[in-house]
Amino acid sequence: MRACDITGKTVHLANNVSHAQNRTRKRQLPNLQEKRVWVPEQSRFVRLTLSTRAIRTINKIGLRAVCQQFGVDYDALLKNR
Repeated sequence: MRACDITGKTVHLANNVSHAQNRTRKRQLPNLQEKRVWVPEQSRFVRLTLSTRAIRTINKIGLRAVCQQFGVDYDALLKNR
């Protein structure tokens, strides 16, 4: 399943409601992007699947601080990439 590597955002389920109040299920997908993030400690880029909100937060405070804020293990995140 597609999910943000930092925030964990995934698909939500909701209802389409017609004028006649007929309800059918729909999937609300998060806005996920493949993003290359620079890791200065290792002098390399790491490719992550991130929500656009996570991208903005990383640009603002940095990857290590975002991992600490959301409780993600920074070293494990970089190890698998």
